[in-house]
Amino acid sequence: MMKLWGGRFTKTTDQLALEFQASISFDQKLVIEDIIGSIVHVEMLGASEILTVKETQTIKEGLKTLLERAKTGELAFSVEHEDIHMNIEKMLIDLIGPVGGKLHTGRSRNDQSALDVHLFARRKTVELVGQLVMLSNALLQQADNHIDTLLPGYTHLQRAQPVRFAHHLLAYAGMLERDMGRLIDSYKRTDMCPLGAGAIAGTTFPIDRHYVKDRLHFANLYENSMDAVSDRDYIVELVSACSLIMVHLTRLAEELILWSSEEFQYVELDDAYCTGSSMMPQKKNPDIPELVRGKSGRVFGGLMGLLTMLKALPLSFNKDMQEDKEALFDAVETTENCLILMSAVIDTMVVKKEKMLQNIQQSYSNATDLADYLASKGIPFREAHEITGKTVLYAISEQKYLLQLTLDEYQQFSPIVQEDIYMFLAEEQVVEARKSEGGTAREQVQVQLSRRKQYIDHTNQWLQSVQEAQELTRLV
Repeated sequence: MMKLWGGRFTKTTDQLALEFQASISFDQKLVIEDIIGSIVHVEMLGASEILTVKETQTIKEGLKTLLERAKTGELAFSVEHEDIHMNIEKMLIDLIGPVGGKLHTGRSRNDQSALDVHLFARRKTVELVGQLVMLSNALLQQADNHIDTLLPGYTHLQRAQPVRFAHHLLAYAGMLERDMGRLIDSYKRTDMCPLGAGAIAGTTFPIDRHYVKDRLHFANLYENSMDAVSDRDYIVELVSACSLIMVHLTRLAEELILWSSEEFQYVELDDAYCTGSSMMPQKKNPDIPELVRGKSGRVFGGLMGLLTMLKALPLSFNKDMQEDKEALFDAVETTENCLILMSAVIDTMVVKKEKMLQNIQQSYSNATDLADYLASKGIPFREAHEITGKTVLYAISEQKYLLQLTLDEYQQFSPIVQEDIYMFLAEEQVVEARKSEGGTAREQVQVQLSRRKQYIDHTNQWLQSVQEAQELTRLV
């Protein structure tokens, strides 16, 4: 079958070469974006009097028919037509006749492909922000429920100082807030219309690029046609943002895996997000957090692949750039699934606050407060640190915790210690004493919780503001 570009060629494409360079196996994900972009393009051709009213209407109605078939999964794609653009154009010509060939007037596959990916990346940016909001809400709800639940805080995976469980969860909410900020910031570099750049240098036809920009709700146009068809920065930014999201999800996943183990027993994960063993009937495996931890490598790999693909490419378009799509599609889909599932895991997990409190009480995580107590009595902190270290060493040798030592035992190391030490070292007091801004005292945690909720409200307002740009099917 003659290629739509085949006029200059005397041989058919080698079959292996055809399959190797064809992208339809993956860029068919862009079918909705491709058809809607084409509908707006042909509208512009008609409005600019490049096509007649009849030609415009015939092509547009044909594209609308294909759009409906695409929505119901009726379209059958062929590797013989290489990519989504040529598949749709061939279907259109088969549907309405040779006039369908006029659809491609004034554009190239280069700027057409760029438009499709901009539309896709823009939509997925908004969806990812929405999914981050969903996970943040799950964390904030658990934080609300457990503002008075105390948890051993860890450094080096050793019990360090007690904190409120809400405080711990809000640290993850802070990570997700930065993730939302990165996506929202990158959106403006995705929200740019490349159509009209042609293959490299624009077109001789009197097209109206602003018509397309406005109809597709883009904020800006590319000023340079070569930049328009060769820019992949916005894709790298999106996959980079996904990579950081996955870093944060893996940190949370790792803690859920630890917390749900018999060694910790801090949380119970819902059965819907765990599996068992085919051999050991007692097992309850935290498969979803483990898979989130493992799937991060796919997203990181996509980012590295994109950077490597772009390195040292001359302007403007090169076939190498076809490799942008699989990395983008996989990174976004993987991140979306992980966010959705982690939201459900957090939302349904049961917190075992008694076990958390027991592990605080059976630790030396209030040792810093003993040093602070001594320093408050006038002992230089470095000396107080040494006295505390010796006291802890003694307590370990006696198989006691600090609150179990008698006053006489304390006074072996410093006579300055008085009866008020027991109130000072009580776990609730240890937590509540940390009133510095950003600390784990109840008042500070409530401030953090309020600020995080305000940020979510602000983000939801942003989502509403860009909603119109995402509802492109309303155009037709």
